[in-house]
Amino acid sequence: MVLPPTYLMKNKLTQKITATVLTLDDLAKCADYSFMESLTCDPEAKQNGVDHAPRQVFSGHYVPVKPTPIVDPEYVAHSKIFFDELGFADSLAESADFVSVFSGDLSHVPEPMRNFGWATGYALSIFGTEYTQQCPFQTGNGYGDGRAISVLEAVIKGRRWEMQLKGGGRTPYCRGADGRAVLRSSVREFLAQEHMHALGVPTSRSLSLYVSKTEQVQRPWYSEGSRSTDPDMLASEAVAISTRVAPSFIRVGQIELFARRARKQEHPNAMQELEKMVLHLIDREYAKDIDNTFSLSEKVVLLAQVFRSRLTSLVANWIRVGYCQGNFNSDNCAAGGFTLDYGPFGFCDAFNPYYQPWTGGGEHFAFFNQPMAAERNFNSFCSALQPLLESDPIALQQLDETRTSFAATMQVEVEKMFAAKLGLESLDPALFRELANLMQQTSVDYTLFFRELSSIPADMGPLRKSFYNDVNEEMDERWSQWLSTWKSLLTNTSEQMKRVNPKYTLREWWLVPAYQQAATGNYALIRELQEVITQPYAEQSKEVEEKYYRLKPSEFSQLGGLSHMSCSS
Repeated sequence: MVLPPTYLMKNKLTQKITATVLTLDDLAKCADYSFMESLTCDPEAKQNGVDHAPRQVFSGHYVPVKPTPIVDPEYVAHSKIFFDELGFADSLAESADFVSVFSGDLSHVPEPMRNFGWATGYALSIFGTEYTQQCPFQTGNGYGDGRAISVLEAVIKGRRWEMQLKGGGRTPYCRGADGRAVLRSSVREFLAQEHMHALGVPTSRSLSLYVSKTEQVQRPWYSEGSRSTDPDMLASEAVAISTRVAPSFIRVGQIELFARRARKQEHPNAMQELEKMVLHLIDREYAKDIDNTFSLSEKVVLLAQVFRSRLTSLVANWIRVGYCQGNFNSDNCAAGGFTLDYGPFGFCDAFNPYYQPWTGGGEHFAFFNQPMAAERNFNSFCSALQPLLESDPIALQQLDETRTSFAATMQVEVEKMFAAKLGLESLDPALFRELANLMQQTSVDYTLFFRELSSIPADMGPLRKSFYNDVNEEMDERWSQWLSTWKSLLTNTSEQMKRVNPKYTLREWWLVPAYQQAATGNYALIRELQEVITQPYAEQSKEVEEKYYRLKPSEFSQLGGLSHMSCSS
């Protein structure tokens, strides 16, 4: 199980001494475009990147695309923690040329940076079933990065990072949409990535967030006080671009796309493109795990085994912190084994194993069903690797054994995680079943309950702070009995439990006022939340505790856009 990182707070003088990237010219020196240099460009692409209309892409690993800059960009926020890790000066985030590039204008980038980015296609499987009808051409050749454009790959402090604009305009995969993201969804993703990293959950990272002072688009959303399941109005919202960063943005759906083409022999180079894509994935995400001297079969089998380990650990961590991905299709599953695509995500308030923030998501992507969704994505991944092993029956058998053992591996990770949350050496199934029943019947706040439990209370008093419902005498007795049994099995200290049970998780009822105020040009609440959620395990000030360490107010129950939402925008 991944444990939370520890941050050393540095003063401004220290930052100035350790910062190595002070200007965009300094960043340009780190540029190294391995994806475009080692993989195949779409042969029908426009090499200048002016390629913004929906069309079918039949082959190649990427399409060169110039982002569409947002108009009149304004600074909203940047990740001070990530800037510090990268050696970026804080002042860089508001410098004119940096703002220009990361709000979509690549026209004047210093060499060797390129004045265009790239978008990629991928396939779609929903809960393990292949789909093509989401593609406007009904073929699967028009499905991919519709508004996400990678603009830089750089090696910084010995690590390779890919920087991608979310909301950077139309690409050939835009399916007729405008290619934009709005401030609301951009704020959510920016803060969620900051928070998940601080929680110790593998994730793409936030770099910067800029909003247009004048450009707006219309999006379906909820009117004030609406309890509608689906949006009930069209809202004009400011467009924004957030930059997310990861070792790569290769998805399970991407490997699937090339495997489908190889199986159907859609073009003469299909099998070669699949092999090159898988080897590039290994080079980008698994170089430390897979020896480069191994044969192709050995590399593919080991790739599946290491990805299984990463994916099971990731999903166990999601459940540990109360996170629900909401829409865990194969195209939203990073092949590197980290959290990607913060669309209709949510963090549990009142515990419900079938919690699902997305109205269109269904129970198959609900909170406690995420291990099954991960297994379906893993099956899709293994199926995509299969064509590379057709001439090696032993490797095919090893791949199949890796695939069929996913559920057992996942179960071990989940049990290990819940044992840690409960401060136990190993999970007691009967104790956990009774706890889950009590938490659901009492309507217990998931985060508050486990944090209060981490203090190892003498009686039920502190735990009642996490109850949304009053309990009768019978239920109170059941809780007291459970607490007594749990304490008799307890092996870990309070300090150990608090390291895996956060005090603060990112609640939607915090996010709504933050992005509403941001729409008026007031970004103070975004920055306040950023400070709180990047220290989720810490005992923060009394003022922070009174404001944020409390139950969800009852007036927010069932509100559209707060208790539930349609897909991201």
